[in-house]
Amino acid sequence: MALAAAGGILVTPAAASDVSYSVLEFDQLEGWDKDDHTAAFNVFLSTCGDMKQPDWRAVCAYARQNPDPRQFFELFFRPVLIEDGQDPLFTGYFEPELEGDKYRSSRYRFPVYAMPTEAKRNSPWLTRRQILTSGVMDGRGLEIAWVDDPVELFFLQIQGSGRIRLPDGSYIRVGYRGANGHPYRSIGVELVQRGVYQPHQVSAEVIKNWVRRNPDAGQELLFHNPSYVFFREVSRVPPDQGPLGAMNRSVTAMRSIAVDPAHVTLGAPVWIEKDGANPLRRLMIAQDTGSAIKGAQRADVFFGTGDAAGRAAGTLRDPGRMLVLMPIQRAYALLPESAL
Repeated sequence: MALAAAGGILVTPAAASDVSYSVLEFDQLEGWDKDDHTAAFNVFLSTCGDMKQPDWRAVCAYARQNPDPRQFFELFFRPVLIEDGQDPLFTGYFEPELEGDKYRSSRYRFPVYAMPTEAKRNSPWLTRRQILTSGVMDGRGLEIAWVDDPVELFFLQIQGSGRIRLPDGSYIRVGYRGANGHPYRSIGVELVQRGVYQPHQVSAEVIKNWVRRNPDAGQELLFHNPSYVFFREVSRVPPDQGPLGAMNRSVTAMRSIAVDPAHVTLGAPVWIEKDGANPLRRLMIAQDTGSAIKGAQRADVFFGTGDAAGRAAGTLRDPGRMLVLMPIQRAYALLPESAL
């Protein structure tokens, strides 16, 4: 789901006046001195070599000389608060793990599809309902695998990547290949609008259980979202590593985030001050994107793989603030002359 731009921070002329930049000092970051800077440094190293801008390449080259991690960040970066008028929001995502097989059977009946050529050429293409009920996908060999639960498959599409555990204990890993071009519609919001739940009651697990208790109405609820995601196999990624993010490298639980690349350079360190029930003060690395992650103060925290990670990610919807660590000259170049 790589939506990254080729350059660094991008602001269109029409939106430039709505975006503000403030350069802070590290002693203004709450909890900075208590974080595990080495953990963040190692994640930064995993993708900084893919950053093409000269200033990022220079700091990456120095990082490879094995400096003290905290001193490295404090010496070469400055924290920049980017604000665009939108309320800050932190959510979570995870890598689902489904039960499946390479072959269809009475248990494994629901296909994980590769992308057909028509969907690549035409956007929008068919809706979710049309793809699953018209027979257009039949007999074409587009099935990567078959899984046992259509609800879990639906949420696999929302997450964009996942692992499928085969009967022999091995895995197939799949990643986002493309979509049918229709806008995503939240089935959680739809349940609230129908009066089934109050907003504070809705979570991924609540939705899954409702669909399973109401199979016919549940199928219609899934069709409410016309967006449909196709996958590619990425099993070359070892099972002990995270799924591939937008930088085509594995993301790391609780150290990788998805951001809006219109505001944050992919690969940049980002300091998180998440409030809410379980406050989080941590240095993350921006290694992923997502179609719902829009705005300068918007981030999606990667929680890991499996059900426990999914439950934790599904409950996260908190305010706070995030600051992008930028090479010093880049940081100060963003400020107006009057602020220097």
